[in-house]
Amino acid sequence: MSYFDDVYCGLCKDILENGVQVHNRTGIDTIKIPSAHFHLDVSKEFPILTTKQLFIRQAVTEMLWIYQAQSNDVRWLQERNVHIWDKWEINEDGDWIDENTGNVLKHFDPSFAHTIGTAYGYIVKKYDLMNKLLNSLKNDKEDRRRVISLWQDSELDTAVLPSCVWSSEWDVTDGKLNIWVHQRSCDVPLGLPFNVTQYAVLLMMVAQVTGLKPGTIDWSIKDAHIYVNQVDGIKEQLNRYETKGSLPAPELWLNPDVTDFYDFDPTKDVKLNGYEHMGKISFPLAQ
Repeated sequence: MSYFDDVYCGLCKDILENGVQVHNRTGIDTIKIPSAHFHLDVSKEFPILTTKQLFIRQAVTEMLWIYQAQSNDVRWLQERNVHIWDKWEINEDGDWIDENTGNVLKHFDPSFAHTIGTAYGYIVKKYDLMNKLLNSLKNDKEDRRRVISLWQDSELDTAVLPSCVWSSEWDVTDGKLNIWVHQRSCDVPLGLPFNVTQYAVLLMMVAQVTGLKPGTIDWSIKDAHIYVNQVDGIKEQLNRYETKGSLPAPELWLNPDVTDFYDFDPTKDVKLNGYEHMGKISFPLAQ
């Protein structure tokens, strides 16, 4: 059965039972715990939830937007029918607009129109982070300085949303590639399932093109929360887990012919085999 479901549902239960309700910038309260950590072994199981459906194409496409296309342009995603970042797109006047009130939440130089500002893929490209990682893994297996940091102080003021998953550390041990991922703030119902699956795919892709085997993921969260308008959906998911357990974890297939990270295509080179799930649960997204 799916170990990631065990971890995830345990975290959700902990938040509901032990969390504290707090205010935040969105105007929608959250129930939060201050921190969380879990450990996954990708060599044993591909982490994707079975107690609710996760859409692998959208998850992988967003991840490749950041690390492969190295883009902050929301239109790149929209052209591929992925609308995760629509609420954070800067308009042609340079304004980021509150979708409910129409108020300007933040103003940018109009040159940032249709982007999310200086965040995520923008950072990866500006600081050449992905190429540095790939070169290190290919040429210096013992390197202990492999840190991809999407949190750059000089870029924060011109970002719509500073990176939530902001750092990853990479190491090679006994021929296996391992990562430690840090998340400063985590929307557990919506963000976390996507993020974990995305980084598992990224780990497997990078391992494949650098001649390594996928290893483990350690995941640390500061401020793990559930928005109060997401509680009913999480209770539904926990009820599924408590009454039915979880389903067997699927296997992720990557095209073995791909040897260059920049050649992976999410529609042709990535497939889930044997993915069973208990159906979709809709959660509201806080802007």
